[in-house]
Amino acid sequence: MKKTVVSLACAALLLAACSKPAPPEEPVRAVKLMTVGTSAYASNHEYAGEVRARLESRLGFRVAGKLVKRQAELGQHVKAGQVLAQIDPQDYRLAADAARAQVAAAATSRNLAAADFKRYQSLQAQNFISGAELERRESTLKAAQAQLEQAQSQLAVQGNQAGYAVLAADVAGVVTAVEAEPGQVVAAGAPVVRIAADGPRDVVFSVPEDKVAGLKVGAPVSIRVWAQAGQLLSGRVREVAASSDPVTRTYPVKVSIESGTPPPLGATVYVVPEAQAAAAAPVIKLPTSALRQEGQSTAVWVFDKASMTVRSQPIQLATADGNEVVVASGLQPGMQVVSAGVHVLSPGQKVTIYQSKVPVAQAQSAQPAPDSIARPAPSTPAAPASGVK
Repeated sequence: MKKTVVSLACAALLLAACSKPAPPEEPVRAVKLMTVGTSAYASNHEYAGEVRARLESRLGFRVAGKLVKRQAELGQHVKAGQVLAQIDPQDYRLAADAARAQVAAAATSRNLAAADFKRYQSLQAQNFISGAELERRESTLKAAQAQLEQAQSQLAVQGNQAGYAVLAADVAGVVTAVEAEPGQVVAAGAPVVRIAADGPRDVVFSVPEDKVAGLKVGAPVSIRVWAQAGQLLSGRVREVAASSDPVTRTYPVKVSIESGTPPPLGATVYVVPEAQAAAAAPVIKLPTSALRQEGQSTAVWVFDKASMTVRSQPIQLATADGNEVVVASGLQPGMQVVSAGVHVLSPGQKVTIYQSKVPVAQAQSAQPAPDSIARPAPSTPAAPASGVK
């Protein structure tokens, strides 16, 4: 009997040792909450633009030829009349010499015709020749005179052609592009140098089709320089394209800079048309730390005060505003939403409300740290072991 009892006791102990231990209870986590409310939100349409010269010329030779010298360099400031490039003028000089020889030949023929006409005029006065013969001599003189004038005009044209072998700046400005190099054969009118003329500067940007109707010529705009934080300029719409760009399907808009020092050519700026500023409307905003991805939708954890649990609530987002998002639907004012540590929670999980250990009065009297990377940021109190990491 005793052996049977001992055997049963040993079997019970072995079964107890082999059974799985009970899983530990999930810890009650502390969460930070925020109460959903509405705040004013004013949206402005901001467009990225580029600073350009109001007058920009693409200069090229008026005659074809081989480029033998280019004095202009990219970024160089040139004056009006300054030589930019030259092509080989030898052929045009030879053509001018040929035209000059034709002028000399035509002048000789004209002089002979004039002498004949004068002699026949005296003979006709003595009735030695008829009037018809004098008229023929006069016609010969007029033809010789016309040939001389034609040769002189041809000489002037050839002289101009030789002069066109030198490309000079027509305005003072900055060379923004060089499109030909020495040794290259350029056609007449082909761009060689591009010059941005000194003077007013414009901001050029593109506007989509559904927003172009709100921009009118003369409308004020605000200009923010990207490279110089805090620099704001004012301007006015100077030109709105009548047709859209065939590639981007947007409408180019030009704005004249009216105040401040214009940024350098090619600088990136941001333009905010005042006419397209939307009125402030009440919206619901949440920090991005409160968002979580649930399948193909965005969701947040909503706190249930009665059961001290959280539940998942899908939401729709309208847009972003800095480090916050604007909620289009899914939340109502007055709801409490978990604002941090959303990745460690599960539906129906028990939670507690996180309480900061820093007194409110102390937190309000604390001075903000200077905005400098040379000094370390002030330490924050450690969260409790059961809190959100």
